[in-house]
Amino acid sequence: MPEYVLSVGMEVHAELLTQSKMFCRCPVAFGGEPNTRVCPVCLGLPGTLPVPNRRAIELVMKTALALNCTIARHSVFHRKNYFYPDLPKGYQVSQYGETNPIGYGGFLEIPTAEGGFKRIGIRRVHLEEDTGKLMHLPSGGSGIDYNRAGVPLMEIVTDFPPDIQSPDEAKEYLAQLRQILIYLGVCDGRLEEGSMRCEPNISVRPQGAEKLGTKTELKNLNSFRSVQLGVQFEMRRQIATLEQGGTILQETRGWNEANESSFAMRIKEEENDYRYFPCPDLIPMEFDDPFIDRVAQEIPELPLAKTRRYQDELGLNAYDAGLLISDQDWADFFEKAVTLGGNPKLVCNWMNSDFAKLLNESGQWVAGERERTRVTPTHLVELVKLIESNSISGKMGKEVFAEVFATGKNPQAIVDARGLSQVSDSAAIEAWVQEVLDAHPDVVESYRTGKQGVIGFLVGQVMKRSQGQANPALVQESMRKALEP
Repeated sequence: MPEYVLSVGMEVHAELLTQSKMFCRCPVAFGGEPNTRVCPVCLGLPGTLPVPNRRAIELVMKTALALNCTIARHSVFHRKNYFYPDLPKGYQVSQYGETNPIGYGGFLEIPTAEGGFKRIGIRRVHLEEDTGKLMHLPSGGSGIDYNRAGVPLMEIVTDFPPDIQSPDEAKEYLAQLRQILIYLGVCDGRLEEGSMRCEPNISVRPQGAEKLGTKTELKNLNSFRSVQLGVQFEMRRQIATLEQGGTILQETRGWNEANESSFAMRIKEEENDYRYFPCPDLIPMEFDDPFIDRVAQEIPELPLAKTRRYQDELGLNAYDAGLLISDQDWADFFEKAVTLGGNPKLVCNWMNSDFAKLLNESGQWVAGERERTRVTPTHLVELVKLIESNSISGKMGKEVFAEVFATGKNPQAIVDARGLSQVSDSAAIEAWVQEVLDAHPDVVESYRTGKQGVIGFLVGQVMKRSQGQANPALVQESMRKALEP
């Protein structure tokens, strides 16, 4: 049985965060009563003329620049002609060509399992309009909701031949791209709502063969897991078909989430079937240096650059840095705490453990639409400094933080009110140590005959006598000195 090489090209569509549609003033929103956010322009009625959404153009250019693309100084809209019920005009306004799309010839880097990075080429980043949505009616038959028709849609297409060669790489590419789009503020990245959609083009070929195999396009993928499983299933299906002497058809296939398998939908069209030609209703776009520079200034520090900085400058490991940058608001919270003087490693440890756990249990978050937590970066920095200065122990810190989370009170105020200050006075600790040694002579004898593990019991007794306020490190030190013959 020959070995096979997988090739995966990725087409990602992202609905842009604009207030109105691409060529009209109809508002953009998710859900709602069908066909209530429509007008003659987005319905394609005769006699209407489209006007491009300037903000949508800026958001696509912003993305193209973030993906290291070349910006086309002269770019035009095309008509992509095909007939389908969810396309009210009978064509889709899109962009065509190698160097005509707003951005082309870029790349995105993804982390690899070996700890390095792999560059995935980006063929183009272009702007188009979304289609309507077919719906199955409860009474039978189908209906069409055109609320989504005309919404600004950005398409990001990977290079050819594809650089992605495994299901894991396909998943990682989508995860990294989604994170970038959210950081840029161009798309909310909600796969489950369809505001970001991924369509992998999957093919296999025998090891050593130069010509790529026939590709299939997979649709209806609404999660990272679905992308990974979908690519994996198609790879196995195509290999099995070839091994049995069958032929792979160039077709569009749907994904069945319930049984984790794909199914044939329709034969995939060739590019020339769409009869692309420049849209006569829209004038060409011309971009000069001042315009491009202004858009470039809107680009924030991107996730991968932030991850590298956290590791190189703040001393975090790759795992912790990855957790922090996984959400932009989470990363912003961390940055504010560090700016206020918090120890980066300690702040990171508290955020990725106790704080994350309490947020998850309560359904709260540090910003955004969810209920907002009472904990601020100032709270966390104050707590970390109390522990660093040995004013409280790490164990006490957990109690204090739980109360901070519940009440929003300052850590120092909680420590003062509950009398939780850690005792680091050597005389007081030595006195407690001696009391414990006097109370447990048999344990002391066991230690001195070689059973040194019993020191944990003795230290615990000291902590109990001090009601948990003795400095654990000093207790350990004092106890070892006292036990020496």
